[in-house]
Formats: sequence, C-alpha cells, structure tokens
Amino acid sequence: MTGGASTFSVETTGFDSAAADECMAVRVEVFVREQGVPPELERDEEDRAATHVLARDPSGTAIGTGRITASGRIGRMAVRRGWRGRGVGDAMLRALLDHARASGLAEVRLHAQAPAIGFYAARGFVPSGGRFQEAGIEHQAMWMPLLRAGAVETRGEAVAATASVVAGARSRVWIRSRELDPGVLDAEPVLEALRAFAVAGRAREVHILLHDPAAPQRAHAPLLGLAQRLPSVFLFRAVDDPVDRTYVPAFLASDGGGYYFRRLGHRFDGDWDPGNPGRARQLAESFKPVWERSRPCTELRALGL
Repeated sequence: MTGGASTFSVETTGFDSAAADECMAVRVEVFVREQGVPPELERDEEDRAATHVLARDPSGTAIGTGRITASGRIGRMAVRRGWRGRGVGDAMLRALLDHARASGLAEVRLHAQAPAIGFYAARGFVPSGGRFQEAGIEHQAMWMPLLRAGAVETRGEAVAATASVVAGARSRVWIRSRELDPGVLDAEPVLEALRAFAVAGRAREVHILLHDPAAPQRAHAPLLGLAQRLPSVFLFRAVDDPVDRTYVPAFLASDGGGYYFRRLGHRFDGDWDPGNPGRARQLAESFKPVWERSRPCTELRALGL
C-alpha cells in the first residue's frame, strides 16, 4: 500500500528482529520520549503474536507503526512528528482493518488517546463507556463492527457504513433523506466523519435533499449546527415535485465510490459498499436532476444555512 503521491508506503509485517527494531524505534520516540510512557510498559507479550504495520518514507526509514492482535485489538498506533497530518495514520489504520476483515473478525476494538478520539470516530469507531487513564494518559475505549460490502441490518452497522462512505469521499457527498435520518446522521461517528471531510480541503460539498426539512429543525438535529458553522460545504434543498415526494428510499453516495442505500428510508436495513464506483455514480446521477428541480430550504435560513 502506498500513501499520498507515493510519498510513503505501508506494509503488514510480523515482529521478527528487523521489524521489531523498526517498530520499537518509532514507538519509543513517540510514546516514551514524547509522551512519557514508562519504557517497561511500551513492549508487552502481545507484540510477538500480533500483526504489525510499518509506514516508511521514500528512503525506507520507518515513520509509523501500529498493530492488531488476533482478538481484534488495535493499538500502538504511532507516527513520527514530521509525518503527522499527512495521511500516514489513516493508511496504517486501513491496512489493519483490511487484515482484520481478511482474518474473519466481526469487530475491532481499541483504546484511543483523548486527542485521537475524533480521528477514530471519523472512520466509524464508536465510543464505549467513559474515559479512563492508561499509562498516565486519558483514553477512550472504542469499537467498530467490521462490515463487508453487503447487507446492513442494525443501527450500529448503519452508523459504521455511513461514516465509512463519508470518510472515503474525495470532494462530494450526496444524501437523500426524509428528515436527516435520526439515529444515523446524528450519531457522533457520522458527525465527526462529516466534520473531518468538510475541513480537510477546499471545494468540498455535501448536498442534502430533504423531504421534511422542518422535522430536523424541530428536533435541533446536530447536523444543522455543524452545517451552520460550515455553510459553504453543507447545502440543503427540499424535494418539491409531487412525483419526487413519492420516492421512498434513502441513500448516501460519494465520489470516492462508496454508497449506502435503504429501500425503505425510515429503516436502517439496506445495502452498502465502500468501493463500488458504478453504483455510487448511478445514485449520484439519479440525485442530481432531483436536486436541480428542488427548492432551497429557505426555512433553514434563520439557522444561518
């Protein structure tokens, strides 16, 4: 796996002597020297049995590492300071999740340091329980169901699928919903994924078609607050044509090739795929003419939208 513009590479590895030295060099620099974690806590008995990832710069120097245990526990995620914010952590996490899916795991879990909670939430992880101290650092337990392309049945799966589609978007997300999908579009991982998408670059847009724009306004839907802060990104229109209003399904699609489609829009069950450009493009093309003939949501202008 290669990173942006091939500026770094990510590989999956065991913990043989060479890989162990590279992993530990990164972990000691980040956790021990920067964060003050006691050296005796940094290496444990799970290292040898775990699967590790190593990110390297073009010269082959290790710049990041992480691991996943056989039970699905992700940890020891570390990126050297000069490479943070450049997609290394995201690429390593994707590699670990790919390994987990290939291993047949139903879910993965991790303990996120408090500043990294948003990073993991934007990629579909859901908090579990309260925060706690680990090695003197505040952490949050998080988990994510490992969905494969196919059926979505539960709210947790719907949230994970939605966050995953948003996280994979490049510059456009299209959402068709009756009333901003309570239970999904107000879930923290989805909101964090949308926020991360919105602030990650210029010329990004989320087009949202609503059948009943008054309902989320009455419910003080959290997404409206996010859209108020980023009005150039989140664009709302209300379906006005009588024929369009008879449309029952709801869906989400992105220009990254992901989609989540629900034949009965008021239910969570549906189908999704994080990498099906043909189906995502089909949904986007069906969305666009309805968007053009729908009306701006003037009733939301009081919210600064």
